[in-house]
Amino acid sequence: MVKYSKETKLKLVREYLSGSLSYHQLAQKYGIPNRTSIQNWVRSYKEFGEAGIERKRGKQVYSVQFKRTVLHFMKQTEASYYDTAMEFNLNNPSLIANWRRK
Repeated sequence: MVKYSKETKLKLVREYLSGSLSYHQLAQKYGIPNRTSIQNWVRSYKEFGEAGIERKRGKQVYSVQFKRTVLHFMKQTEASYYDTAMEFNLNNPSLIANWRRK
């Protein structure tokens, strides 16, 4: 998986928010293989500001109880991975997918 710098993510987010290009057009322009990455950066930026697009330096450890609470919320509300992540202030919805898979 390619890792993008905060500066690159911020540049793309701001360009998208300016309304000049779509997710797909930005992905093509900057050679990003999947527009979903840009969508996630924009969502995280809107929810958490610049902190939402920063790469985490260390692994955050979550308790089993917290993971269960998150998964229970998702099941009960039928929320998406993204909506569940936002509810629990997690900026990585795929983390929840990994918990669910395990």
